[in-house]
Amino acid sequence: MRIDKFLKNSRLIKRRTVAKEACEQERITINDKIAKPGTEVKEGDVIRIQFGNSSVTARIVKLLDSCRKEDAQTMYEIIE
Repeated sequence: MRIDKFLKNSRLIKRRTVAKEACEQERITINDKIAKPGTEVKEGDVIRIQFGNSSVTARIVKLLDSCRKEDAQTMYEIIE
């Protein structure tokens, strides 16, 4: 699954276009490598998202093509 789609489906970022822009601005890393919007992710990958002065680090637990809002948090676990 593409990183921009994962971020949208997991509700870490609300819209896919915003996730794409964050990748293009090099604010998203996967396993300490800068991610492009089309970078593929798999279960167990660690994602780091920069939000201005703060950041979020999460591990991918499972990949779902579509899910309800209530199930979105089961796709990842927050590390930091």
